[in-house]
Amino acid sequence: MARDPDTIQREIEQARDALAATLDELAVKANPKQYVDQGKDAVRARLSDPRVKYALIGVGVLVGVLVVRKLFR
Repeated sequence: MARDPDTIQREIEQARDALAATLDELAVKANPKQYVDQGKDAVRARLSDPRVKYALIGVGVLVGVLVVRKLFR
């Protein structure tokens, strides 16, 4: 029933290596900078769509005209 100490030591080393690999993967996945970069990429992709780009330009011009009109009234 007793196991060989070398076998036990090898199993401990394997478990330690597997745990270290798992922790490294979690650290990469949970990196806040990665989420920020993904968010930026998503916003840039969305804003590169001509429909969105021109709609935002139109809204900006409209707001600008309304502000100027309000100032000179």
